[in-house]
Amino acid sequence: MDALSVLLQNVHLFETKYYRLNGVGNWSYSITRQDTILFYLVMSGGFAIDVGNGPREVRAGDMIMVPSAHKHVSYALNHHGDNAAPLDESLANCQKHTLDLQGEFDGEPNSSLILIECKYDKAMIRPLLSVLPAILPEIGEEADGRFEVIDVEIRLLTLETEHERMGKAAVINHWASIMMIECLRIYIESLPEATDNWLMAMKDPFLTKALVAMHESPSKNWTIHKLAEVAGMSRSSFAQRFKEVVGIPPLTYLMDYRLRLAARYLRLQQNSISRISELVGYASDSTFSQAFKRVYGVSPKAYRQQYQQQMLA
Repeated sequence: MDALSVLLQNVHLFETKYYRLNGVGNWSYSITRQDTILFYLVMSGGFAIDVGNGPREVRAGDMIMVPSAHKHVSYALNHHGDNAAPLDESLANCQKHTLDLQGEFDGEPNSSLILIECKYDKAMIRPLLSVLPAILPEIGEEADGRFEVIDVEIRLLTLETEHERMGKAAVINHWASIMMIECLRIYIESLPEATDNWLMAMKDPFLTKALVAMHESPSKNWTIHKLAEVAGMSRSSFAQRFKEVVGIPPLTYLMDYRLRLAARYLRLQQNSISRISELVGYASDSTFSQAFKRVYGVSPKAYRQQYQQQMLA
């Protein structure tokens, strides 16, 4: 398995919602979200979006992903988006997945958008989101303004949003996952050699072997020497190269991944704490508990109880 695949194997999108937004006149709106990935697909016309670092124009046939913006403003082209009204309540009360965006002035419909929003496991995806730009793909990464490899998925999504059929939510959820992977692929492939983005490790023929090994077998008793053997490098060269590219030593990366994975297992509530300790490579429950508490501030048991209480609230 390749490094990006193992990186994403415990990253799951859920609670996917979709909307068809039809704009008329000089429409504008703002959306505020927490722990949500957004996708926009422009069916016709175009719009501008500002996630806090200046406007970006998106036109018919384009698709963009907004990985982690807390708030953004969208508005009709040739409009400034001033005084954009919040759309959150209207989306929450939308029963038929379609909203008409009426501007101050009447006119012909000037844009039709599909908006998809997905929740995600923030603990598992945090390191990835921390190094992504505000909008993907970045300007210049598109192939002729769109992702050619997913034209079939785009046509399928159009049909899904226009008709009520069984399995609709599942199809759209899978589509969002495919789009996220495609955005990440293009972004990582376009990274220049001279960058401090740790995702460069995904392109490194040596480091990628070690990353795959750690993610596929987190419970194994890994040492620098064993990881260097997997990578096909000397111990010192591997340790130096890993730290230069990823930003932290290999065993620090492994510990961080183990504890994030443990937190996910605790939230899933499918294994005992002793079993989770084994799954993430700790020799004893007490050692696991101490390591977990140093990072999360509470014991594994307390973490699980807090999560259960949040779900019941």
